Amino acid sequence: MAALKDILNIEDIKQMVDTFYDSVKKDDLLGPIFNDKLQGRWPEHLQKMYGFWQTILFDVRAYSGTPFPPHKQLPVDKTHFDRWVILFNTSIDAQFSGVITEEAKMRATNMAFMFNHKIEYFRGLKNE
Repeated sequence: MAALKDILNIEDIKQMVDTFYDSVKKDDLLGPIFNDKLQGRWPEHLQKMYGFWQTILFDVRAYSGTPFPPHKQLPVDKTHFDRWVILFNTSIDAQFSGVITEEAKMRATNMAFMFNHKIEYFRGLKNE
């Protein structure tokens, strides 16, 4: 078996994003939420994700915006974010290996933690 290469360019990012979201679409827990929210807009979402990861991993200004607001109204909790991280890591580990790959996994894990924390915070404010 050949050694896996690291994430090196935009083509690798597209492969990483497409494979990951293919698994999300089919997932029993996450699929219904994503498919409902993105009805017919998957191509635009994937384009955004290519730019987002390019910006994060390669410091290329390919994404501008605030990623959190579109997520704060979703019916999700820690269970969903934990599954998201598992799917991300499983998907990326099957395709890539290296320093940038590990950076992507760390960033995804941190993002999931932060999004979950912020969503819980906002929900707490609404319940006061």
